[in-house]
Amino acid sequence: MTKQSEALLEQNLINQLVGLGYTSVAIPDGADLVANLQRQLATFNNIKFSKKEFETILNHLAKGNVFEKAKTLRGRFQFINDAGEPTYIQFFDSEDWTKNLFQVTHQITQEGTYKNRYDVTLLVNGLPLVQIELKRRGLEIKEAFNQINRYQRHSFWSNHGLFQYVQLFVISNGVNTKYLANNALQSVKQTFFWSDEHNKNIKELTEFTSAFLNQDHLSKMIAKYIVRNETHKILMILRPYQYYAVEKLVEQVKTNTDNGYIWHTTGSGKTLTSFKASQIIMDLPSVDKVVFVVDRKDLDYQTMKEFNSFKKDSVDVTNNTNNLVKQLTDDSKLVLTTIQKLNNAISKDHYKKRLASLKNKKVVIIFDECHRSQFGDTHQRITEYFTNNQLFGFTGTPIFADNASKNDLGKRTTKDLFGECLHKYVITDAIADQNVLKFGIEYVGKYKQKGNTFIDIEVEDIDKAEVFADEKRLEKIADYIVAYHGQKTFNKEYSALFAVSSIDTLIKYYDIFKRKKEAGEHNLRIATIFSYSANEEDKDAQDYLPDYDYDLAAEPASKYKTSHTRDKLDEFIADYNAMYNTSFSTKDGQQFENYFKDISKRLKDREKATFNDAKDRLDIVIVVNMMLTGFDAKKVNTLYVDKNLRYHGLIQAFSRTNRILGEKKSQGNILCFRNLKNVTDEAITLFSNKDAKEDIIVPPYEAIASKFDEALENLLQLTPTYQSVDDLLGEEQELAFVQAFRKLLRAKNVLESYVDFDWDDLEIDEQTFEDYKSKYLDLYDKVKMDRQKHKTSILDDIDFELELIHRDQINVAYILKLLAKLKEAKKSDIEAQKKAIIDLLAGDVELRSKRELIEKFIEENLPKIDDADDIQDEFENYWQEQKILALAKLCEDEGLDKQQFNALIESYIYSGQEPIRDEVFKCLDNRPSILKAREIGERIIEKMRRFVEVFVNGMTG
Repeated sequence: MTKQSEALLEQNLINQLVGLGYTSVAIPDGADLVANLQRQLATFNNIKFSKKEFETILNHLAKGNVFEKAKTLRGRFQFINDAGEPTYIQFFDSEDWTKNLFQVTHQITQEGTYKNRYDVTLLVNGLPLVQIELKRRGLEIKEAFNQINRYQRHSFWSNHGLFQYVQLFVISNGVNTKYLANNALQSVKQTFFWSDEHNKNIKELTEFTSAFLNQDHLSKMIAKYIVRNETHKILMILRPYQYYAVEKLVEQVKTNTDNGYIWHTTGSGKTLTSFKASQIIMDLPSVDKVVFVVDRKDLDYQTMKEFNSFKKDSVDVTNNTNNLVKQLTDDSKLVLTTIQKLNNAISKDHYKKRLASLKNKKVVIIFDECHRSQFGDTHQRITEYFTNNQLFGFTGTPIFADNASKNDLGKRTTKDLFGECLHKYVITDAIADQNVLKFGIEYVGKYKQKGNTFIDIEVEDIDKAEVFADEKRLEKIADYIVAYHGQKTFNKEYSALFAVSSIDTLIKYYDIFKRKKEAGEHNLRIATIFSYSANEEDKDAQDYLPDYDYDLAAEPASKYKTSHTRDKLDEFIADYNAMYNTSFSTKDGQQFENYFKDISKRLKDREKATFNDAKDRLDIVIVVNMMLTGFDAKKVNTLYVDKNLRYHGLIQAFSRTNRILGEKKSQGNILCFRNLKNVTDEAITLFSNKDAKEDIIVPPYEAIASKFDEALENLLQLTPTYQSVDDLLGEEQELAFVQAFRKLLRAKNVLESYVDFDWDDLEIDEQTFEDYKSKYLDLYDKVKMDRQKHKTSILDDIDFELELIHRDQINVAYILKLLAKLKEAKKSDIEAQKKAIIDLLAGDVELRSKRELIEKFIEENLPKIDDADDIQDEFENYWQEQKILALAKLCEDEGLDKQQFNALIESYIYSGQEPIRDEVFKCLDNRPSILKAREIGERIIEKMRRFVEVFVNGMTG
């Protein structure tokens, strides 16, 4: 049987869509798209438009970017018709989507910077709202994703920007089909499979079309389940399990008064799910108030920030109980608060009187992270006070009989308190969907004595508190962390949490690390935070920000076990203040809360492109329980554990490390300094099933090494030596090499995260691997040049996954140190050292752009320098000269004012934001014509990127 062609895949899809009620229409180009839009909007609104009236509508539609157009789509537009009368029209009916008009077309051609032809377009009321890109069976689905990214850059903005109304994309190769929201910050990690209610993925294009693209479901997704993130100005679309959970909650409120809970594993996006559920439920006529309850002050702030990022001012933090009571009694439909404040409000007489009017009204109360705080008297008080309540809980780790704790009210489970589980999405589902990562767990102890393991910590057979707290043991563990932290975090590009058993132990660890830093044994940036005297004797102890009522002027000092504990924390905060030029303390609740927020922000901000790593980096935060639940930072990839964890506490703590972030972060690293193997197996069994271990934990080092060997064998069959890459015939063979080496890169990336990693264990030495990598990067450079010359290539859609190659420690400063050594080398060693430097330049993504200039410096300038100490100054002078020459040439070639353009470059370097075309045009002697503006603007911005890449990026570190 021959392979199904892309054209046949496309035609079969169109036929299926017509069978689902779409009207097939031929729209070959942008002019036909506009003409069709006029006809469809006229029919949809039951109004005929004159040419002048339609021009007014087109001008309105052309305004704004993708994010702003999403608002335009859902709004009404008023214009004055030719008779001088105000007229309203709609572009999409969100209330009754059966009134919308659905069409399907294909191969629309639009010209922007380049001419593009799109595969299959779904039009609603004439506007392109869904774009489907197809690749024939056998090709990577990622190629369709990369094609969409190109279309966004090259042509979606042309022709009144009508294709910027696309709300979601569908990518498919027939066998695998995924969907994603339309935004400019796209990552292939933000593409999702659709599934049925039981989380069974619907991958085949035919089945996906029936389930997802039928008019009823697609309309509902566009109308209700695309969220506009106000903070990042992007569109987000719910994943299937989020959709089913919200639908279940809304249906429950509409049809009965039963409670229920949602079991969605940690890291699966519960905040977005709960926000969307709250938003829909509060608009139901039968509901008077929706109260969203978190159990900790830090989550109060964090959840408010996230809710408000989806919709500005949707909630406000209730700083005190008085403020909460005010919100509960005014016209706020959605209120966010902590369980402590809600308890205060319904327990104290002066508040209860003010709440009397709400007592019998329909109140829907949603509890976030309900596995933690719903098992005492407070839950009972809430349910007894609000007589017409309906309760829903969200949890990633429910309480079952096996992990329930006993208190005065007995042993109670999540089901006892909330009733039936309305929807379930467990950790195995999330890992299978690549929504979270697996865990790479290493138990550091006496049975790990092979390879390059650093020390013997002897934790297997001991279980006595005094042994665990022994300072010699703590010192060994600190040494181990210092030795391997760089390896675990990609040379400190990522951060780690260190969970310890008690505040006393935490203080000892902090002092050890501090002493070692002062002795010059490491340069790690370490902070700590704690509040209560939580320890492992009480396995349900919570360590979180105290929920002070600021109107009652609560004094935090009483919360600390001893004055010594508080004094030590103030000492540690003083270290933090010195490191980051801040001024926090424990003297009042607000100051302490701000300290927590600053630590959180520092960990979270590492994801941002503009993050100043050298100044703001935070490597390790030592905690007892704080930050081990409910805290998310994608750039945390490692958890060190020296405490006993069980069941929900273990899964929650481990899950701080497994948020998805690019190709480099392949798993969450867990380093256990206690033998938690059996309890880990127990937790996995409880929260997934007994056979799920292989699905959740990364295989051992030996298994990954075997995968590396298999990938290497495939590579060597194709290219027996790195020189063989030069002999590949045509792009098909080059593509095969890129795919083979990329597979090897991925395996090596995982291998390097193990402390056992050693090149001697592998069938290829490091230098040969680097040689192959240089050839791989040569092909990447070739594709980049082809793009700049507007040449098409079958390698164009391939993701080279360069983040797996970039190494922060190899920068210009590092190269200058090597040049100093070269200057002082024996004559017999000079050529070998020079080759090693050239190979380094060829093997690093950032330095390749500088290779030609650095090589020129080595050949022409280095021989003239007598003293190795002068190399840095001479190089800086040389670099500045080359930079001035390059800027002058760029400005001369493009007719740019040098001073103005240099200011634009400086702004780009500082903010990380590329200039818009109008800013570029202000630097030109003559503004280009409309026809040439896009092409010239893109060309100049590309040259600016290249200039910064060569002369700025990677110059320090």
